Amino acid sequence: MPQHLIPSNATIQAIKPGDSRQRLGDGAGLYLLLFVKGGSHGWRFDYTFKGKRKTLSLGTYPTTGLALARKDAAEARRKVREGIDPSADRQEKRVEEATQRLLAELAEAGIAPPGSFEAVAREWFLKNKSTWADSHSEKIIRRLERDVFPWIGKQAINAIKPADILELLKRVQERGALETTHRIQQNCGQVFRYAVATGRATSDPSRDLRGALPAWRPVHYPTITDPRDVGQLLRDIHGYKGGLVVRCALKLTPLVFVRPG
Repeated sequence: MPQHLIPSNATIQAIKPGDSRQRLGDGAGLYLLLFVKGGSHGWRFDYTFKGKRKTLSLGTYPTTGLALARKDAAEARRKVREGIDPSADRQEKRVEEATQRLLAELAEAGIAPPGSFEAVAREWFLKNKSTWADSHSEKIIRRLERDVFPWIGKQAINAIKPADILELLKRVQERGALETTHRIQQNCGQVFRYAVATGRATSDPSRDLRGALPAWRPVHYPTITDPRDVGQLLRDIHGYKGGLVVRCALKLTPLVFVRPG
C-alpha cells in the first residue's frame, strides 16, 4: 500500500479556503480532512480491527505536522499488527491518566483513595461506631490511625498481602505493646471481612498470620491477703478525691468484696 503521498508541509500550507477537495490522502489509511475546525485541518487514520472499520483522530494541522502524523499512524499500525485496538488503547490511557490525577488530588487533600484499606476501614468504623462505647471506638480508630493507616492505608484493600500486615504488626510488637499488636490484628481482620462481605476483597489475609506473633495473655491483679495491705487500701479509698460516682463505687467495694468468679 503506497504511503507518504503528501509531498511536504508546504503542500498543506498552500491549501486555501474554498478548495474543492474534502481530504488530502497520505496513503496506508492516513489522510487530512480539510477545514474541519475553522481554519484547521484534521488528521485521521482509518484501520480495520477484528473485521470492523474504525477511525482514529491524530490531531489537527498545523499543531500536528506531517512528520508527527506519519509517526502516530505508524505507531497505530504497529498496535493493530500486535492485536491492540489503537482507539481502545487510547481510551484506557485517558482513563488511567484521569484516575491518577484524581488519586493525586485526593492524596493532596488527605483523603484515602476509594477502595483503599483506609477508606474501607473508616466506612466499617462508622457503620459500627454507634454499637460501641465511646471509649472503645476511640481506641479502635486511634490504633488504626497511628499504627495501620500510615503503612497500608493507601493500598488497595484487595492487593494487601499477609506479609504487609505482619510488617506493621512487628513495628508495634517492637515497642513492647504485645496486647495492642493482637488487637490491631483483630481490627484488621474485621475490616478485611467487611471488605469481603461488600465485594471489595476476596479474602482476609490477616487470618494467615495465626501463630506468627507471640501469644498474649492478660495479667490479672492478685488479691490482697496481708491485713496491713488491706488497711492501706481502705485508707487510699477514703482519701481518694476523684469524681463522686467513682468515690461511691470505691467505698462500696470493701462492703461486698466483689470478685470475678
